[in-house]
Amino acid sequence: MSERRRRIDALDVIRGFALCGILLANVGPISNISGEVVAPGTSDWMGYLVDHRFFPVFAMLFGVGFALLLESAEGRTASPRLLLLRRLLVLLAIGLVHMFLIWPGDVLAVYAASGLVILLPSSWLPRWAVAVLAVVVLVASLSVTNGYLIAPGLLLAGTALVRYGVIDRMEQSAKGPAITGVLLAVAAAPMLVVQATVQANNPDGRALGVVAAVAGMLIGGVYVCVLLLLLRTPLRAILHAFFAPLGKLALTNYLTASILVLAVANLHGRPQDWTQPVLLAVAAGILAAQWLFSTLWLRRYRFGPLEWLWRWATWGRRPALRVGAG
Repeated sequence: MSERRRRIDALDVIRGFALCGILLANVGPISNISGEVVAPGTSDWMGYLVDHRFFPVFAMLFGVGFALLLESAEGRTASPRLLLLRRLLVLLAIGLVHMFLIWPGDVLAVYAASGLVILLPSSWLPRWAVAVLAVVVLVASLSVTNGYLIAPGLLLAGTALVRYGVIDRMEQSAKGPAITGVLLAVAAAPMLVVQATVQANNPDGRALGVVAAVAGMLIGGVYVCVLLLLLRTPLRAILHAFFAPLGKLALTNYLTASILVLAVANLHGRPQDWTQPVLLAVAAGILAAQWLFSTLWLRRYRFGPLEWLWRWATWGRRPALRVGAG
């Protein structure tokens, strides 16, 4: 194991892509002036293509990042799990501030709590046990929480993908993403039909949450597979140029998006009456601003502002920030 693990560029692209979808899904709930979190999966095409589709990807990527950092830390410190404990506690504090002061739909606190309760202890288990535990936790969460608390299982699935070498191999061949994407699409098709049926007959029922969550995981997986295939085409440069800067500053962009949405809602007024074109315009405007900031920032600095502070708190020493320093 090398002292510094090679950064996997495709993960930055996927993370940036997921961040875009999450913002599009969250503009309505964040801007809602009553402060209520609007239930996902209840709005025509958004319910089939956006809502619940990007959150699973984002959650799995957190699990992937956790496992990759553990691998890297094992070669750089005598107490890698203590380092990860500190990292999760800092994220929990950030998430709670975001949840109680800005938007109650925050996911960072959920990720951090899941990491403390499940991910960290699971790091001592063999990889097959982590994979089995991921399935068990996912099934249990679908049954008990009606699909609204699937993050712990997805985080475990992300760590399992790293430990089985899937993440390291995901760009080596088009065969894996192609076959996986087809299988996921075949499984997703009937789930979309079921979602449409349940939504039409019992939109407020408990079953809708489970169906939307399962369909979301399957379609989110299809999106990732398609993106991996596109990264093997001449479109790679364009996809990397747009999504990677957003993905590298994922923490900064995720948190500032809430502030920007609320600022637009206060300036525009009556966000509860926003139409879908307005929601799309708000999301596009914010993403454009974040992309510009992220791109310009990364020309001079190695990490995003909050990413740098989080890294500092994690390692207990100030990392070099400027490009070429350290």
